[in-house]
Amino acid sequence: MEIRDRIHLRDHVVAADIGAFQSERGNPQRLRFNLTVELRDLSASQDDQVDSVLSYDVLTQAVAVALADQRYNLVETLAERIAAEVLAHPAALRIEVCVEKLDRGPGALGITISRDQSQVPAEKIDLPAKVLLWTAPAALPDGAVIVIPDRPGLPLPDGGDTLRIALLALDQAAWALAGKLGLEVAESRTELDAAVRAAHPVIWAPARLAVDIDGIGADPLALAAWLADRIGAEEIEMALPDGAALPKAPKGCRARIAHAAKPKT
Repeated sequence: MEIRDRIHLRDHVVAADIGAFQSERGNPQRLRFNLTVELRDLSASQDDQVDSVLSYDVLTQAVAVALADQRYNLVETLAERIAAEVLAHPAALRIEVCVEKLDRGPGALGITISRDQSQVPAEKIDLPAKVLLWTAPAALPDGAVIVIPDRPGLPLPDGGDTLRIALLALDQAAWALAGKLGLEVAESRTELDAAVRAAHPVIWAPARLAVDIDGIGADPLALAAWLADRIGAEEIEMALPDGAALPKAPKGCRARIAHAAKPKT
């Protein structure tokens, strides 16, 4: 039997609204996550570069994205969603996911599943999606387009959770822009995927997905880069005012930054 390297996430505790019973609804409870991923290739990079290995962030982000995507009745469904997220990465061969409820009994109650890529095939989207960062009027490209609103011009309130406040402001901007353009708003990964499969343009309200993912923040370009990487978009189009220069791509961004087409007058 071939022995492969594995990476793991241990005792990652997150509070979430989960459960099939009415008493659980609206009452967040602690969940403990343990993930072990068997790697396709050796984990030790010959050049000691982080880009050569499967980042541990993939594991924590898989948990965050799965929780943000929907409310779950069953930890089994949540575990399957996390497994699919991690196995979508080409470096991951197999995964064991353990999800436990810590507040429903005298001990930890949960499920452990083991999956490999043959059991959880990565969903393939036939049509490539484009990411459009809307900072000025633009022409919507044909096909699947995910539009990200710019920061609202009004000052944000002081104090409290500044990240959440900034993301909620972007959500408000998304709903306002959707009204102007006559488009729907997508908040979850499921809604985004459905829009891409249907080749429909959609406005992304990012708060639900982005609030629990470390390192993204509320900068629209950083959000665009993260989303472009997740959906495999090769380019981020930016609708900029006349004469404005394109910004540099965020660190680690794989997509190109390009000018969006101007609207027809």
